[in-house]
Amino acid sequence: MARHADEHLVTSRVKLPRRIVDRPLRQVSKRLLMALGVLATTVFIVWIDRTGYHDNSDASVDFLDSVYYATVTLSTTGYGDIVPYSDAARLINVVLVTPLRVLFLIILVGTTLEVLTERTREEWRLNRWRSNLRDHTIIVGFGTKGRSAVQTLCATGLKKDQIVIVDPSAKVIEAANADGFVGVMGDATRSDVLLRAELQRARQVVIATQRDDTAVLVALTARQLNRGAKIVAAVREEENAPLLRQSGADAVITSASAAGRLLGLSVLSPVAGTVMEDLIQQGSGLDLIERPVIKAEVGRSVRETDDLVVSVLRGHRLLGYDDPSASPLQLTDRLITIVRADPSPEQSKSD
Repeated sequence: MARHADEHLVTSRVKLPRRIVDRPLRQVSKRLLMALGVLATTVFIVWIDRTGYHDNSDASVDFLDSVYYATVTLSTTGYGDIVPYSDAARLINVVLVTPLRVLFLIILVGTTLEVLTERTREEWRLNRWRSNLRDHTIIVGFGTKGRSAVQTLCATGLKKDQIVIVDPSAKVIEAANADGFVGVMGDATRSDVLLRAELQRARQVVIATQRDDTAVLVALTARQLNRGAKIVAAVREEENAPLLRQSGADAVITSASAAGRLLGLSVLSPVAGTVMEDLIQQGSGLDLIERPVIKAEVGRSVRETDDLVVSVLRGHRLLGYDDPSASPLQLTDRLITIVRADPSPEQSKSD
């Protein structure tokens, strides 16, 4: 039982995105080349000033003796059989050889120190991340649907550090980290995994799992942990949508029926299908956005706005553009409009 708990703890950890670094073998190779460079420099210094050194065996210092002296000196072994006796040689040892010895030791123990400090550094980064995380968005499932949702959110101005990816696959989390997102590896149907993603402080949750039953369990768990978060979920089968709404989802997207309707529309009218596909794709052609009513539009009718208004959100009521009660517009209304896509990420900061 304890072993199972330990295994789950390992497989539900938070992984923060990190800068791209060299592979371990390349790092070791670089350190080795640097150490050899320091050794070669020390050998050169000793060889140039060899007349200032004394060898107890034959009194003279040749090239092999210079290599030997540099090696035992840099490794702090110091047998004492070769010693500097002239003032110049001793001064060079103090000014040049001693700093090279320190640098050599730093290079050799650098990898060990890096391993020892890595865990502390990661804990510090994790604690800092938790303390600064507020009103973020959690994406459960980083497959095709999850990636598309993230792309849309980022295109509307949401920063990457305000998005947390939850997925049971280690490779998927690594891919999310490579894209600059924080990842939590684990089963999102478990409350402890969602708590690691700080769901209790999240503003919205996007559920894009592969299975409908998993989506229902995730919605139940998420709603239990956070009563105020907005939960949007995707299901494959339309018959599962009511169950997901009962589980706490605010909005449910049926992927299979939506794709089917788009296919049927494309058969009946390829041009209409192209327009719908253009609206679905974020950042090109036409975009469907939600924005507040500006002061200049207050008191006007829906048709007098500069944008093409599809619906008006008034309180909790969604009014169609042709609804007589939608006009005149009020300052507290929000408009669902079709606009020309802006390639810059600054487009949708009105929210």
